[in-house]
Amino acid sequence: MIPSTYPPKDEIARLTARALLEIKAVHFNAETPFTLASGLPSPTYIDCRKLISYPRIRSTLMDFLSVTVMREAGFEAFDNIAGGETAGIPFAALVAERLALPMTYVRKKPKGYGRNARIEGAMTEGQRVLLVEDLTTDGGSKLSFVDAIRETGATCGHTAVIFYYGIFPDTEAKLGAHGVKLHHLCTWWDVLAEARAQGSFDAATLAEVESFLQAPRAWQDARKA
Repeated sequence: MIPSTYPPKDEIARLTARALLEIKAVHFNAETPFTLASGLPSPTYIDCRKLISYPRIRSTLMDFLSVTVMREAGFEAFDNIAGGETAGIPFAALVAERLALPMTYVRKKPKGYGRNARIEGAMTEGQRVLLVEDLTTDGGSKLSFVDAIRETGATCGHTAVIFYYGIFPDTEAKLGAHGVKLHHLCTWWDVLAEARAQGSFDAATLAEVESFLQAPRAWQDARKA
């Protein structure tokens, strides 16, 4: 069913943050920072993939993502929903089902045999494609997926994610320079606010997380091995 009426954006952000905390997808550790894919340290880590195992939360957040896209991009803005390999694939399928649209997915790189394709499923020239992923940090990984979509002759001017870090000031400008608008449900700031409201972590940990969120690059530079 296509969702049409849901809470305002700030309430969607709060409820999404609450859901992520409830399923323990959010991890804060100030004493022993996590190592990100970039190799840099962080006191925060989020695992949106856990959402696929919680049907009620999964369904609610996919309704939220679908209605967010329709509100911000338009009700008839897309012809195809593409998931980014691998975490974006289930969420793209769920959004496509709600919007009654075809679904495809984009590989990180050609598979190296057969058609050597990056796009799986039927994507045709002129289609308006929404790229769906679980999250974005600085937006960099989205650009390769967008380029692969555009190589088919389709267009891709929007990407939608459940979680957006919201702490790197050039992210949306970087995507915008590539002709892509970002849509999201919540950020680290929303999660931090909800974690404080719920008392999910001790005060010292939350203070250190806020220090990181205020100046992530400086925090990381001070703790590089």
